[in-house]
Amino acid sequence: MTATNLIHSFSHLFFPHICSGCGSDLINDGQLICLQCSESLSTTQFAAHQNNPVEKIFRGRIGITNAMGLLYFTKDSVLQNLLHEFKYRGKKEIGFYFGKMMGNALIKSNLYNNIDALIPLPLFSSKEKIRGYNQATVLCEGVSEIMNVPVLKNTIIRAIATETQTRKNRIERWQNIEGKFEVKDSKSIQNKHILLIDDVVTTGATLESCAMELLRVEGTKVSIGTLAYTST
Repeated sequence: MTATNLIHSFSHLFFPHICSGCGSDLINDGQLICLQCSESLSTTQFAAHQNNPVEKIFRGRIGITNAMGLLYFTKDSVLQNLLHEFKYRGKKEIGFYFGKMMGNALIKSNLYNNIDALIPLPLFSSKEKIRGYNQATVLCEGVSEIMNVPVLKNTIIRAIATETQTRKNRIERWQNIEGKFEVKDSKSIQNKHILLIDDVVTTGATLESCAMELLRVEGTKVSIGTLAYTST
């Protein structure tokens, strides 16, 4: 064993690098998740295809250009564990890692090669203050590094606090979120193609409401990108 490997093994003994997905000890300190967890993530390939299940959520309801979700979300999965660590335990590096994954999928698709800017789905200010960050903004930052397009963080805000959407059906979700977004800087998106980003899409009610406000701005086109898609 070389001196470098010996030092690495010694430091790893006292400062182990833990997989954020399953908690196992990793060999490579540069990894966030182990190979087993990485292989368990189920990609959708939606970015490469129109008329995919995410796009169909919004069809006939709002005039978006394209929509995609990178991964399939299921309960009690590695992805759910990772999202929990990211959103509620301050592990922003997980979101940045996933954002870069999204960026790589998007940049390989001809459907997203004319995106002018990224907009994170906004959180209400008090919730963002408690959490310390908006998870959608972190995803945007990862996507931005790959696609080399700017992130517009204050173009649209969530003006009114809403109840949690978790246990609501689509109609209840829409009633809960309708009219809760406000564009604050219309000039920054005028005549531009915006990619609106969030972590998980289920019914799409929140994204739909936000996109509707963005589309009121003259010449604006909106596509939607999410890390995960769930049909339940």
